[in-house]
Amino acid sequence: MTSPLLRNGRIATLAGAAGRPEHGGTAGPVISELTVIDAVVSAPVERPDRVVDLGGALVTPAFVDTHVHATSAGLALAGLDLTGCGSLPELLRAVAGHAARHPDVAVLWGHGWDETRWPQRRPPTRAELDDTTGGRPAYLSRVDVHSAAVTTALAAGATGLAGYSPTGPLTRAAHHAVRRAALTAIPAAQRRGVQRAFLDHAASLGIGSLHECAGPDISGLDDLRDLLALAGPAIVPYWGEPAADAEQARFLLAASGAHGLAGDLFCDGAIGSRTAALHEPYADAPESTGHTYLTAEAIGAHVAACTVAGVQAGFHLIGDAATAAVVEGFAIAEREVGRAALARRRHRLEHLEMIDAGQAAALARWGVVASVQPGFDRCWGGSDGMYATRLGTGRAAAMNPFAMLAAAGVELAFGSDAPVTELGPWLAVEAAVRHRTPASALGPAAALAAHTVGGHRAAADPNPLAGTLAEGAPASYAVWDTDRLPDLDGGRPPRCLHTVVDGETIFGGES
Repeated sequence: MTSPLLRNGRIATLAGAAGRPEHGGTAGPVISELTVIDAVVSAPVERPDRVVDLGGALVTPAFVDTHVHATSAGLALAGLDLTGCGSLPELLRAVAGHAARHPDVAVLWGHGWDETRWPQRRPPTRAELDDTTGGRPAYLSRVDVHSAAVTTALAAGATGLAGYSPTGPLTRAAHHAVRRAALTAIPAAQRRGVQRAFLDHAASLGIGSLHECAGPDISGLDDLRDLLALAGPAIVPYWGEPAADAEQARFLLAASGAHGLAGDLFCDGAIGSRTAALHEPYADAPESTGHTYLTAEAIGAHVAACTVAGVQAGFHLIGDAATAAVVEGFAIAEREVGRAALARRRHRLEHLEMIDAGQAAALARWGVVASVQPGFDRCWGGSDGMYATRLGTGRAAAMNPFAMLAAAGVELAFGSDAPVTELGPWLAVEAAVRHRTPASALGPAAALAAHTVGGHRAAADPNPLAGTLAEGAPASYAVWDTDRLPDLDGGRPPRCLHTVVDGETIFGGES
């Protein structure tokens, strides 16, 4: 670890609890006025190993993205990006072109279609994809990655599983099966290559740490081991597999090398794929309330097991019925291990999009951290967005209530869920500040804190200075091509010049 002395820059400092509250609740970390810095070091200033002149540039803590899927995101970067398709015919043309350009790949991989934005308002059928690809194996994930349109050649292994459709996209267990098959078909060298590309891209955006949400239904052990062997942003690995007791929790941790048994341990699915578990039916599918994958008793057993084993537990949850099951599960765990023991572990929840104030207060008492994605609201919020289509405007307006969670005392940490939404820390900060429901917005200070120090707290980092630029903090920071904080008004986000993690430059030149 090196100890640079940085001069002639401007630093966005994160103050402690004495700062002004930015979200209407108790005071948390806030941004002070920008000041000329003397040093950002991991050793006393009198013993720097080099001096760097920043030329007046802005310095922030390195960002932390608390929810990513590196291989899938890397495949989306290198492969067929369907996010820009504005119609079903446009998607089919894109798939046909991609198939023609890649005649030798084992599986045609694409991501990002969203039928709610198309005039046809429907996904592609299996027959249409078979015709377009010439019957080759193809996996095309919906933008939320909780369903996929696939060809017959890939769908055959999912016949009879929950969520199987003979004509349309696959969800639930059927989707998990075809995703595993598609990932297994990717050569190891290609997998490592797309992981490398994803890590390099993250570093170029000022991201110094990524929380990889792996698991048996997401990627696999070989995939996770390959990722952990690569240099670049620090990887905090999570493994989404349930444990019935502490012994099983320790076994899963040892087998996976994970930091915790959290991340995408699914309690339900996603709103876009109509698999999120709801109390009331979907507005555009009144026959459906989605699907719950774990009972409250199983949730409670997992939380208690991880608490006794001394590690973080966590879950993916989106719908209000899933939230209710998780809150009930934590209550069950509290009766077994006690509230203080729960709070010490800093268990975490991913997404947490539908929640009321009483549930938020309970989570705060248990010390739960919320790993949330402002990009979800940016992409799908508002009165004319996908949430309103699926849920109606009333329920849509209550989605992603960041201000309410913060006011209740729930610590927030920001991520992208890449490839679901694009990597871009400043975009996420702006999305939280410019929430489609203004009452749910955060102030700029709280938003920046959630994407820096909040990420370290979401990983239960024992260093109280992690994610800050206070004296004695680890030298993990990003340097930007500006001398001030961005206006967060939809303009171009600042460009990252250097990203440094623990004193080592992972992007850019000497810094």
